[in-house]
Amino acid sequence: MLKLTSVALLSLLAPGGGALASTLTGLISSGCATDGPVSCQNTTAVSNTCCFEYPGGQILQTQFWDTDVAGSPADSWTIHGLWPDNCDGTYEEDCDPSRDYTNITDLLTSQGATSTLDYMEDYWLNDDGTAQELWAHEWATHGTCYSTLEPSCLPSGSPAGAEAVAFFETVVRVFKTLPTYTWLADAGITPDDGATYELSDVLGALESGSGGYTPAVSCDDDALSAISWYFNLQGSVIDGTFIQIDATDDSSCPSSGIKYPPKESSDSDGSSRRRRGAHRRSSHRGRGMKARSEL
Repeated sequence: MLKLTSVALLSLLAPGGGALASTLTGLISSGCATDGPVSCQNTTAVSNTCCFEYPGGQILQTQFWDTDVAGSPADSWTIHGLWPDNCDGTYEEDCDPSRDYTNITDLLTSQGATSTLDYMEDYWLNDDGTAQELWAHEWATHGTCYSTLEPSCLPSGSPAGAEAVAFFETVVRVFKTLPTYTWLADAGITPDDGATYELSDVLGALESGSGGYTPAVSCDDDALSAISWYFNLQGSVIDGTFIQIDATDDSSCPSSGIKYPPKESSDSDGSSRRRRGAHRRSSHRGRGMKARSEL
């Protein structure tokens, strides 16, 4: 049974139609109905994959707790991506190399998505290379695998790359509904070199904040490093409804002794400044979690 809460149900359509969705995406509306089947919850085959995400209908919004990335906000986790896993937990990657756009900054700017770009520059950072490289990687590896973002699904006359712009705008919107740092802090779980935490307390805090949903958290050397929030989707990635579900993968952190290190060299403006060399980004997702391709 699906549970719907103000956080879990991210509806991007206005009550009377798609006008709000068009405004939010800045460019395009999918034209999909608002009452269609939910991905991974359908009981019969759905042929229109422009309005029904298939096969990647189990969607993960992934975040990082990076402690040594220049400019990373000290009071927020940061974006990793939005991954379309298949309903059985398998996944596809790099689905259309012909659409591997590289200059994401120019693409967003030219199509009027400057506010999204500004947010990405603050909250979508790379610990091993430029943010631009990570954005391009996430689009090419995961974004090109969404059926509802196929160019043939876009309105006639859409500019080249409009589906990628819609992808980045949706990633940012979904991330904004998942304030992992705040939900942990509300339960007294804050970055502290002298403290350790129980996994049950970490998950309990996140379940409480999200309205009852269990994410999958990952640790690196017993320290919190990543989190995955799980969704199904009703309609298109462009302007559909993200319906939150419990994680289908287990967390990889130990049951106790979990560290939550502060970000290094925090500045007065709340950002952090790198003090040591970059380490290669890890996207492992714990026991039963699949390793992802890396930059």
